[in-house]
Amino acid sequence: MNKKITLNINGSRFDIDIEVEFAHFLEQQLEKDLNMEGSNSFKTLLQAYIRKNYDLYNQEIEIKRLLERIK
Repeated sequence: MNKKITLNINGSRFDIDIEVEFAHFLEQQLEKDLNMEGSNSFKTLLQAYIRKNYDLYNQEIEIKRLLERIK
């Protein structure tokens, strides 16, 4: 089953269909980074993208550290 999430970027509306199981998590994350009620600029979108990649980078480092401890 899918759920629709709507984002406005530079005045354009984007509807995204995603699995319901993932939707709640994604909505929480989007609300932290973007304006869910109004329009977002490309700059805001790029900043959110970079923040999320930085989070992934840190997670990757932590996973590698944990794997080294396990070995």
